Amino acid sequence: MTQGSDRQSQAARGVRRTVAACAGVVLAMGGLALASAPLYDMFCKATGFNGTPLVGAAPAIATGEETLAPVTVRFDTNVAKTLSWRFRPEQSSVEAVPGRTATVFFKVTNTGTEPSKGIAVFNVQPDLMGPYFVKVQCFCFDEHTLQPGESAEFPLVFYVDPALRKDPDIGTLAEMTLSYTYFPSKNGAPVAEVAKPARTTNF
Repeated sequence: MTQGSDRQSQAARGVRRTVAACAGVVLAMGGLALASAPLYDMFCKATGFNGTPLVGAAPAIATGEETLAPVTVRFDTNVAKTLSWRFRPEQSSVEAVPGRTATVFFKVTNTGTEPSKGIAVFNVQPDLMGPYFVKVQCFCFDEHTLQPGESAEFPLVFYVDPALRKDPDIGTLAEMTLSYTYFPSKNGAPVAEVAKPARTTNF
């Protein structure tokens, strides 16, 4: 009887250990899933991976520095279907000389009947140009609130890193596209449920 009870007790302990181990694995996987998106976002911002522009200070211009061939930077603006905003650049493109800052303004209007918050996400195409596109100041760094019918103008200050011209893969390219999409936002982040923007170019 005693041996049988011992065996049952050992079996029960084994089952509890297995259940605890499985629960630990599930919790660990859940934690990794929650952390993966922010970590991926941080990685992209730090490296320019996947067409993510970098953030930096304005470059110093050396006297007598060689003027490099300009890059045509085109602007593509979109708004998620659940956000009643109109969004467009004041100019559809700009000729950016590598190493020199350029400023472009974007106009946003709340066409809805209620106050709403939005934040812009962005990327550069071709992807390989992402590490060479450096934002000094950008409206996309912040969440914005607009009242019904309210309009606002937001600046983008950027430069193209001169090192682009030394890249053997893309150094001769003459164009890039900077795309922005405004999403509804909460606590300074895009609302996760709205993941598919309406591709409506507003210029």
